[in-house]
Amino acid sequence: MNVRTEQRSGERVLVVGAGMAGVQTAVRLRERGWTGRIVLVGAEPHRPYDRPPLSKAVLTGGAAGSAFDVDFDALDVDLRLGVTVTGLRAADREVDTASGPVPYDRLVLATGAEPVSLPGGGGVPGVHLLRTLDDVHLLRPVLAERRDVVVVGAGWIGAEFATAAREAGCRVTVVEAADRPLAGVLPPEVAAPMRHWYREAGAELLTGRAVTAVRPADRGRVEVELSDGAVLRAGGVVVGIGARPATGWLTGSPVALGEDGAVLADDRLRTSVPDVYAVGDCASFPSARYGRRLSVHHWDNALQGPRTIASVLVAGEAETPPYDPVPYFWSEQFGRFVQYAGHHDDGDEPLWRGDPGDASWSVCWLREGVLNAVLAVGRPRDLTQGRKLIERAATLDPARVADPSVPLKSAVR
Repeated sequence: MNVRTEQRSGERVLVVGAGMAGVQTAVRLRERGWTGRIVLVGAEPHRPYDRPPLSKAVLTGGAAGSAFDVDFDALDVDLRLGVTVTGLRAADREVDTASGPVPYDRLVLATGAEPVSLPGGGGVPGVHLLRTLDDVHLLRPVLAERRDVVVVGAGWIGAEFATAAREAGCRVTVVEAADRPLAGVLPPEVAAPMRHWYREAGAELLTGRAVTAVRPADRGRVEVELSDGAVLRAGGVVVGIGARPATGWLTGSPVALGEDGAVLADDRLRTSVPDVYAVGDCASFPSARYGRRLSVHHWDNALQGPRTIASVLVAGEAETPPYDPVPYFWSEQFGRFVQYAGHHDDGDEPLWRGDPGDASWSVCWLREGVLNAVLAVGRPRDLTQGRKLIERAATLDPARVADPSVPLKSAVR
């Protein structure tokens, strides 16, 4: 046993958050040879589980659950569930919980994100969020009883729930304050074809209308008042208007937070406080690839980041390359598999591959010929090849990129 291993064996890593990022941090630490204690704290009472299936197979009853296949006992991980962390006292190297203080030598913040609630919707019976396993259990009867549903927000979660509700036979109305679906993610010309997806699926999409009030109605129903004066009645309301980093408990601590509440991590996922790291939805990191700080609220980021933290803690900072992944996420909606890799800005040139009226097409964003991002609808090969080209900062021939019969990898100059 060398000196570094001896030092590790006497140290305790405390991981706050038992979602994908937290669980993977514990797993990766053991895989890299961490011999010290690992304490994993989660606020929910349930065995740690994966979130993407919640809006898909778990919601529709196709799967009983999505618990991670991890043997915490075999990994010698001290798993503490149903423990809410309320504060950090960095000078004492302790976090406060409802059950008392928990000490640490190294601390990993992996608290994820929390959904934005609908103003005035809190506590109204029949108004739901879709983030946790408990949320899914409350929503299953809505689908099973084929109630009329109002979905607030035409983002990824809204579209996925609308898909599940239509498949269950529910009447669905989606209300979006912006003028198009996915307004905060995609430019108008790319999001425009997705409007037709709702119509094809039999869901009504109301854009340019905000929800101004939500109130209980008779027979257990809910009234939703819109900015144009219209009133919708539903047997259930699902809110999907975004998420924010779950970092409120760090208020007043020395951990630096961004304007959006995300922990400001560096390129090795270190925070402003020594021996405190941050990973997953709760953190942002500087991307040399894109020349800006990124906050990525998606599964792949929560999967990749723990590798960097494990490397820093076990191998050291000098042996750990900067964390600068190509962001990636996917969504299954209205019979389509939608994937996105990279990051695009307004100054990037969009190039279409295929007709957006067809079942499969994609869009590539180039800047000075370099591929920055790709959105693929039913074209997984474009996504796979495009992601690798983004990692290489490959320069492409725009004419060949715009030809859907040419594989992206063959468009390299």
